[in-house]
Amino acid sequence: MNLLFIHQNFPGQFKFLAPALASRGHRVVAMTMQTVDATVWQGVTLVPYAANRGTTPNVHPWVSDFETKTIRGEACFRAALQLREQGFTPDAIVAHPGWGESLFLKEIWPRARLGIYCEFYYRPEGADVGFDPEFPPRDVGDVCRLRLKNLNNLLHFEVADAGLSPTHWQASTFPTPFRDRIAVVHDGIDTGTVAPNPQVSLTLNGSLVLTRADEVITFVNRNLEPYRGYHIFMRALPEILRRRPLARVLIVGGDAVSYGARPEGGGTWKDRFVQEVRPRIRDDDWARVHFLGHVPYQHFIPLLQLSRVHVYLTYPFVLSWSLLEAMSAGCAIVASDTQPLREAIAHDETGRLVDFFDVSGLAAAVCALLDDPPARVRLGENARRFAQRHYDLKRVCLPGQLEWVEMLMA
Repeated sequence: MNLLFIHQNFPGQFKFLAPALASRGHRVVAMTMQTVDATVWQGVTLVPYAANRGTTPNVHPWVSDFETKTIRGEACFRAALQLREQGFTPDAIVAHPGWGESLFLKEIWPRARLGIYCEFYYRPEGADVGFDPEFPPRDVGDVCRLRLKNLNNLLHFEVADAGLSPTHWQASTFPTPFRDRIAVVHDGIDTGTVAPNPQVSLTLNGSLVLTRADEVITFVNRNLEPYRGYHIFMRALPEILRRRPLARVLIVGGDAVSYGARPEGGGTWKDRFVQEVRPRIRDDDWARVHFLGHVPYQHFIPLLQLSRVHVYLTYPFVLSWSLLEAMSAGCAIVASDTQPLREAIAHDETGRLVDFFDVSGLAAAVCALLDDPPARVRLGENARRFAQRHYDLKRVCLPGQLEWVEMLMA
């Protein structure tokens, strides 16, 4: 079979699926807007392409998102035309439609089956929008902009044959009848690689060596921003540091914005909340807080293995891989009582849940776990077993993804 993968940052969520299909003898091609160093990756033929125009200056803000997706969709369309002229015809197309690239591929290959990765459907209420009263919409017209933001999803529903979503809650955000065509299979965690390691050590700044004997608290985001509860965690820090004089706090994440808006008035969310809480933290306590930025994966796993308590907070939104990796590493987790976390964290079974906005409750939950080694061991072991049972890449998720692709091709 000929299979075509579409992802603007390939491999993305298809990191394991595309090579697995290539290893089964299928001809697998992937189109990406990223610059690539080689034409073949793990048996997958890479086809890079680029947009030949930018967005229109001063375009109406409600349609700017769709214009961007149309530009990307056109670029992918024209690159796919060249693929067809070279003799390639896919039997099935697997796409992450989030950036619009796959919008027009059925115009080129109308008989190809199209499966789309259903990450999230935007809603004016009941999910991320309006969840945090501290950051209300800046324009009452945002609800209109949000409806238009879903145009990309709606147009894909017209041509897609099936969908794949990583969690049941994320799948539930999509409207019927397309929701009935969505299978739920997570991207998968390599629980063999991401596993507890009692002998782990990590060196910070070339001099500070941390081991499991140290009291380490971890907090991980792709970028430090309100969507992932950075502001709540920072506001809990003064109390945590006061009550835990030996604790080291390791914070992973960049300064940019992955979701939501940038701070009004410029600057970064990271700096804004550092400035807010810093006056309430003594200098010697602040020296125990370490901002690590983006951490290479080979250092990220030891960081989780080192953690005594891992904190994960999120608006009702897309579930981060980092939470499941923390579970697989056997971390004792304190998490926000929000969706889709409830699919993975059962209170006092695989972790402990706190109200997202309860700053003092978060500090108390972290300190209580630090004071209770048996509870940490129990929660960490339960979390790992749950991750192995439900999110293991090789035994659960990859077989489920392959079955979905076979169903799509059939």
